[in-house]
Amino acid sequence: MNEDLGLWSVLLAVIGGAIRVSTPFLFVSLGETITERSGRINLGLEGTLVFGAMSAYGTAVLTNSPWAGVAVAALSGAVFGLLHGAVCRLPRVNDVAVGIALMLFGSGLAFFLGKPFIQPSAPPLPAISFGDWSSLPQVRAALQINVLFLAGAALSVVLWWAFRNTRVGLIVRVVGDSADAARAMGYDVDRVRLYATATGGALAGIGGAYLSLYYPGSWNEGVSSGQGLMAVALVIFARWNPLACFGAALLFGGAGALGPALQSVGVSQGYYLFYAAPYVLTLALLVATSSPERALAGAPGELSLSK
Repeated sequence: MNEDLGLWSVLLAVIGGAIRVSTPFLFVSLGETITERSGRINLGLEGTLVFGAMSAYGTAVLTNSPWAGVAVAALSGAVFGLLHGAVCRLPRVNDVAVGIALMLFGSGLAFFLGKPFIQPSAPPLPAISFGDWSSLPQVRAALQINVLFLAGAALSVVLWWAFRNTRVGLIVRVVGDSADAARAMGYDVDRVRLYATATGGALAGIGGAYLSLYYPGSWNEGVSSGQGLMAVALVIFARWNPLACFGAALLFGGAGALGPALQSVGVSQGYYLFYAAPYVLTLALLVATSSPERALAGAPGELSLSK
């Protein structure tokens, strides 16, 4: 069947892979967008992502419910976000340094607590098949879409609308652009940033649950492969726009799916180089956006990166 489809099979594999691989990027980047729009950066989301993957998988094994795992992952991510926000409220504390510390702490804690769950099998998250109209297995596989991807796509639209049209979105933007102006308007800057960081952590935890309960669908110490850190770069590339985060997540997902797609059609030499595509893309985007004239266009004024 692959021979009949020719290059179309590569395209279908990349599309299907982009949808599968992009979901963790999407949730982490949306969470970090909320956090950074409030004027705080959280580099600890890699640790939150890994801990969310472990807690979701362990909960699903113990309860036989993948949705219980997602709920626990979101809760654990919110706790990590609250911890990050609480520490950053202290005087003379750098949020970048705190994020790096929590990244190491979250990853180490996940590896320690997750050892008993490496071998057991957890029930996977459900997926919806949009390809039943086709008799081609490649089309069916490409259009087998997990529920969390659809939820993330809807959330990107909701957040884009909320930042522009709701009081809560306006408050977050004001706090992120000018803390002095927010205080003059009577808003508690530290509290808004605390809630924004907790919300961002909860979404990163859900991204981790997707990793362990759907794709790749297992728990091990290398389940993240740095996706939490790449998602932070993705937010900068997307200019803190939730809709652009969705498109950028698909771009990163497609890059990550290119290597397996080539391997699936029998490319036996050099395909492994394409496995590095997401990392090369991250580096290229950071270089491309490092121009002093346009690097931080659209960045919240209070964000540490812009000072």
